[in-house]
Amino acid sequence: MIEILVVMGMITILASVVLIAVNPSRQFAQARNSQRISNTNALLNAVGNRLAENRGIFTDSSVCATPIPSLPTTMGKGGFNIRPCLVPLYLSELPVDPTSGTNTCKSATCAGASESYDTGYTIAQDPASGRITICAPGAAEPTLPGSDTYCLTR
Repeated sequence: MIEILVVMGMITILASVVLIAVNPSRQFAQARNSQRISNTNALLNAVGNRLAENRGIFTDSSVCATPIPSLPTTMGKGGFNIRPCLVPLYLSELPVDPTSGTNTCKSATCAGASESYDTGYTIAQDPASGRITICAPGAAEPTLPGSDTYCLTR
């Protein structure tokens, strides 16, 4: 009986050491940040492809009439509506932040009353240099010390 209690105690100690070493909340936070980095890169590549195909001009007279804002603005139906500019030609669907993003669009135009989206990412274009910056404000994970908003500029 004493041997069984000693073995159970050793297993408990080893399990707690492994759990502390693995730290699941930190691992999940790192996975979410990896997804944010991938999403911002995909969004910036799509914007760059649109600019390349349209000789450096983002707007057109039909589906994408609003220029990229100069101040960081959330990409969503309530902010900068970038979806018609990029979907479906440059992205099959807009990526969303793993914790704060939403997308309920079912139609190609995302025009239904119940259809809306908010990527959770911001976009801005520097008027002087023309460089575009996409940021993931949700990257400041409380479980990751030293984490900050992730931004990508081209």
